[in-house]
Amino acid sequence: MEDDSEPKQSSWAYLPDVCLRHVFHWLDDRDRSRAALVCKKWSCAMHSGSLWRCRTITFYGQPSRARTLEFQSALWYTKKFGKYLKHLEIKLSNPYNTPFIKKFQVIMRGLLSHLGKCNSHLVSLSIKYLELDCLIWKNVVRAQFIKNLASFLKRMSNQLDYLNLKGARITLEEGCELLNSLSSLTNRSFISEINIEDFFSLHLSVYSSALFHQTMSKFHRLTILTFNYNCISDELLDILREHSSHSLCTLNIKCHIHDPHGQVVSGMSWANLAKRAPKLNVNFFFERVMKHDHLARILLVEIPVRSVSLRSCYFSDPDWTMRPTLTNLLPAYWHVFIFFKKLTLELNNDHELLDNELLQLILSCKRLLFLKVWAFLSVSFMERLLQNRAERKCILTTIKVRIYTAQDDSTEEEQQLADIYRKFKYLIDSELNYFVITYPMV
Repeated sequence: MEDDSEPKQSSWAYLPDVCLRHVFHWLDDRDRSRAALVCKKWSCAMHSGSLWRCRTITFYGQPSRARTLEFQSALWYTKKFGKYLKHLEIKLSNPYNTPFIKKFQVIMRGLLSHLGKCNSHLVSLSIKYLELDCLIWKNVVRAQFIKNLASFLKRMSNQLDYLNLKGARITLEEGCELLNSLSSLTNRSFISEINIEDFFSLHLSVYSSALFHQTMSKFHRLTILTFNYNCISDELLDILREHSSHSLCTLNIKCHIHDPHGQVVSGMSWANLAKRAPKLNVNFFFERVMKHDHLARILLVEIPVRSVSLRSCYFSDPDWTMRPTLTNLLPAYWHVFIFFKKLTLELNNDHELLDNELLQLILSCKRLLFLKVWAFLSVSFMERLLQNRAERKCILTTIKVRIYTAQDDSTEEEQQLADIYRKFKYLIDSELNYFVITYPMV
């Protein structure tokens, strides 16, 4: 007679460890801790290092009870399993007063101190939008935070591969102190990717700083560098050519209206860098820098440009017109922008229509794959563009268009777009990443 005294084990009990860890990977901290109580095997899975390699900790300026518990859990587990950590992201959500910033600084001091002692695997650190120039950052708190972060970067400098301090808004001296921390042990840094977009405070002419040039000369293996145009100079390009040309692949350059961008940069410096760094692609992001003479001084023919983004951020200024840029400046470069594949235009062009100029620009750029346009356009522009795409006069694979309209009711335009979609449905469904809508701007 069969003995049924022993309960039958579920098939989950025989799940291989690798599969069990994969299941745990998709659970949040709360569910992981509950699952770990099921049995010894599941408890062991909970302590697997592969589950704790990536962590995001969000500091909520105005937390609810649920957010407070989420934060406390993330912080506790980061400390408990910090020795396994490879990728750490710190987020500040709506910091609103000095006491919150003080608490953030104190917690970060303890966290960074703990990780600095127990962790030997961290390769990626991201702390974005610190905005250290805001009044809620009192001088003492700010100085202590920068000191703690610099000390942590120094400890991790021999292993850190990626650093993102976008939006720190820091002084030139403090910024260089942090960056120098990455090379303080050997006087060289082999970090490969740095994001220092909006890293320095507004209005700083970083390009003229010998301290900044000395700091950047310590980086010897940069692959991707994201920064502002107010850092660009002949000296910086020469430094990149001398120390990182063998590895450099991408420069992401933001040019903002409030950042100085009137410096003269030699086309020869760009040409020398491009010659020594054959894999280099440059992506430009312009915000409210729309005047033709400003753009012409920056977009030199010697630059291996891959993408250009021009954004007016809903501002309409009759002192600038986009037509000269579309008809004269950009087309003059298509024969040398051999890597150019992406164009983004976000314009409040209510004072000028650009349908014909934009279409001719697209057709003249034979390698263009990605097009994003938010602007005042006629609906017929889309039909003409798709017709040219159907006739293989361009090779676009992504088309994202928001057609601004000055009317509240855009029913007629929406119907026209629907008709155009039906007409080219065979093309859109089979070959395009396609998104087109109307958007009232009243």
